[in-house]
Amino acid sequence: MDFDAIAKNSRGRRLSTASPSESLLLTKATGKQPHGGGVRFSESDEDYRLIVDWISGGTLRTTATDPKLVSILASPDPHSLTAGQTESLAITATYSDGSTRDVTRMCAFQSNEPAVVSIGTNGRLQAGMLPGEATIMARYMGMITTWSTAVPRPELVPAERYAELPRSNFIDELIYHKLATLNIVPSAPCTDSQFLRRLYIEVIGRIPTPEEVSAFLKDANPDKRSAWVGSVLERPEYADYWANKWADLLRPNPFRVGVKTTYSLDAWLRDAFRKNLPHDQFVRGIVTAQGSTWRNGAVTVFRDRREPEEITTIVSQLFLGLRLECAKCHQHPFEVYGQADFYGMAAHFARVGYKGTGISAPISGSEEFVFLKASGEVRHPMTNEVLPPKPLFAEVVAIEPSKDPRVTLADWMTAPDNPTFAKVAANRIWAELMGVGIVDPVDDLRATNPPSNEGLLNALADHFRQVGYDNKKLLHAILTSRTYSLSSQPNDTNVADHRNFSRHYRKRLRAEVLSDAITDVTQQMEDFDGMPKGTRAMELWTVRTESDLLDAFGRPDPNQDPPCERATSATITQALHLMNAAHIQRRISSEGGRSQRLASSEKIANLIVNDLYLTIFNRPPDESELSAISEEFAQPDTDRRRLIEDLMWSMVNSPEFLYLD
Repeated sequence: MDFDAIAKNSRGRRLSTASPSESLLLTKATGKQPHGGGVRFSESDEDYRLIVDWISGGTLRTTATDPKLVSILASPDPHSLTAGQTESLAITATYSDGSTRDVTRMCAFQSNEPAVVSIGTNGRLQAGMLPGEATIMARYMGMITTWSTAVPRPELVPAERYAELPRSNFIDELIYHKLATLNIVPSAPCTDSQFLRRLYIEVIGRIPTPEEVSAFLKDANPDKRSAWVGSVLERPEYADYWANKWADLLRPNPFRVGVKTTYSLDAWLRDAFRKNLPHDQFVRGIVTAQGSTWRNGAVTVFRDRREPEEITTIVSQLFLGLRLECAKCHQHPFEVYGQADFYGMAAHFARVGYKGTGISAPISGSEEFVFLKASGEVRHPMTNEVLPPKPLFAEVVAIEPSKDPRVTLADWMTAPDNPTFAKVAANRIWAELMGVGIVDPVDDLRATNPPSNEGLLNALADHFRQVGYDNKKLLHAILTSRTYSLSSQPNDTNVADHRNFSRHYRKRLRAEVLSDAITDVTQQMEDFDGMPKGTRAMELWTVRTESDLLDAFGRPDPNQDPPCERATSATITQALHLMNAAHIQRRISSEGGRSQRLASSEKIANLIVNDLYLTIFNRPPDESELSAISEEFAQPDTDRRRLIEDLMWSMVNSPEFLYLD
């Protein structure tokens, strides 16, 4: 396409073989004529002379006998850098005739952590002052090579310090090993009340009750954290919470595919997590789904993604951690995948057939059936060649006409030797608990986006396979590790760490979790249009249910195509909503709510303050808090109920309530 645009388009006006230096390609690139791209090089540069020679030689194309580029390699060998150190990379290209060439100046470079190590022109590295790791990508002529380095803290930490750290399972060992290479020491453990709040919110999406907090704090069992992890994983709220997460990734707009169809998918997801359906069976149920959109909710994915190309992008991203969207049109810029790879994957879905009314947005109310057609094909968009079903990084396998190609794809995806299936699933669960993935973004596994701890990612994936893709067993391993229970308070060594899990990373409550937490705090339910009275936000089956709070705190836009990864940033809108929303104030001050019951009770001030802290912050107040607030109750002419309402409002608006510590 580049050759045609330069040499042929517009009757070849961009080139002048009679006077190469007068070619538009060169006069614009050198700034002699106006050009939106600006000056790219000067007449003294090697690039300029190279193009002049090419034009003078007749603008020849590469021929079949010319040496082909085989590989590129970065040198020197990877090694650590010190803070502020500079280093130069050299990229060497190897060709099919055995020749080599230094192509450094013609490479495109990119650092995945520029704050740790930045990369300039001609492969010039500059280490920053922050400890961490970085991977440098070099791209030349469609090929990619990577070079990884670390910038450890200059102050050494004795090996004995790491040997003395307590370990619960394989996760801790791998975390400590990585931290030792960076001279980072993990934070101290979190408190019991922090652990319990963290456990409840991240496993079942709700805050613990005052009674549960008190019981946990009084539990004398030295292994109580592990015991409570097991019991919380069996709570019924678990299914709703994790189904809600997967709904973000799969749930379509009900105005496009139909209300009943969307509800059917939601019911399917909740049922899968109630049964603790193994992840490989969960994925197989979606990838090979067929039947009625009203009876098999997994079919909804195919009702929404109706072309093989559409379903290929979401399947590869969610279940393989590979973003193939770019490869639909050209070679993936950061990977080895091209159009043949993409459409070979898409060919698995070529025989998906539909029976029924189909999409008739904005109503789309009819039932539809998905079935296996007798035939179907996918063609390469450039060559028009019919492509057989071919998994990525695998050979073409002959598929019997009676067999659904999607079953063959599911077999390959869930096979023990698939290089990414278990990794992307384990990485997604890790990120949900730890605040950031070992690979981040969680569904973008590639050589140019390496894991922050490759050994840990491999170990988690192996464990997930060994336990039969049981989500709860993987969760149990992570939740019972010492790493999970670290405090978010940094120490002198890990204040800059945001990728190596030397401490817990605080994060804002998920929208539905926050809404339900306000319900639990006030003991007054939120009313959702079209839903039965008493419905919790975690039970909503569509994001089209009206709620200013849920919208402000990041639930997906109903018109956005899945998968939808939620933004976790804080905004002014969120702060203003918590401070001013009438529905929150109404529930705080309502008759029959918590504030009214506490005010009318016989409880003394200390007990009221203790109740509020256990309810809202899920911890008892410290002595200074208890003393200061109790004094407010003792003031003359104090309106007891008004004071309780003010306390509840201020606590709900505090970071301690809004963020998971």
